[in-house]
Amino acid sequence: MNSEKIIEVKGLTKKFKNLTAVNNLDLNVYKGDVFGFLGPNGAGKSTTIRMLLTLINPTSGNIKIFNKDLKENRKEILSQIGAIVEKPDFYLYLTAYKNLEILAKTSGIDITKNKIMEMLEVVGLEERYNSKVKTFSHGMKQRLGIAQTLIHDPELIILDEPTVGLDPQGMKEIRDLIIYLSKEKGKTIFLSSHILREIELIATRMIIIDKGTTKVEGTVEGLLNEEKLKVKFEVDNKTEALSIIQKSDWQQFYLSDEKDFLLFQLDKKDINELTKYFINNKIEISAIIPMRSLEDYFLKITEESST
Repeated sequence: MNSEKIIEVKGLTKKFKNLTAVNNLDLNVYKGDVFGFLGPNGAGKSTTIRMLLTLINPTSGNIKIFNKDLKENRKEILSQIGAIVEKPDFYLYLTAYKNLEILAKTSGIDITKNKIMEMLEVVGLEERYNSKVKTFSHGMKQRLGIAQTLIHDPELIILDEPTVGLDPQGMKEIRDLIIYLSKEKGKTIFLSSHILREIELIATRMIIIDKGTTKVEGTVEGLLNEEKLKVKFEVDNKTEALSIIQKSDWQQFYLSDEKDFLLFQLDKKDINELTKYFINNKIEISAIIPMRSLEDYFLKITEESST
């Protein structure tokens, strides 16, 4: 992991009269991260993003971006950030090319036609460069929105729910684009999403917040490896296999059965041991399917914080 911090938040708090939307929040985003920003509705995600972009001021706490105080270096820092908050805005009766050209000009950026076409190619819209945006699907508009964030070649890209409302194909296109921007273009991505499967597939590090406070932060792999796995064993004779399990110490790890599967909750190290146990008892195994998911982990963390 790169040790250079791109975002460093300490004790961040935002109060709206009697509501504390963000409460003493800490988080760290490192160079090259695809950072998943997770939390249930009302957890304070959107409020935090607005503070990162100086759209609202914190009540207290400190934000550093690129190792500089955000309040003291606002203009310089924002010039290196590209962001989509909620949905991107366009001139619907103008072409994709014209929208990017106008945005560049109004932002004071001297941009060439080749550069605009390069950005459209990155997001897979080069063949529709001359089409009016009103003819675009929702997924195409989201990709054009990401092209907008790239106009000034930012180091950090902040995306707030970029796959909301998309069909599976549209979600895959955005997911592939985020991975490309991270791995091929070297961008640091701060990604807020409620679609946990998407975060699990693309994020390198993540944070879960609830009631405006940090619950866990770390690598996706590391956090998920701390949890017991739900593991399906597909066996040739489920009835016999279940009978053997019920007479053994493995019974305490058994959860349920369905079709040809027996479901267990196991530590990673116990999977091989249970496999050997089945083989020693002449139970043939057709498949072993780990079912650990970010969704299970997320629900565990947020349910714990509500009790």
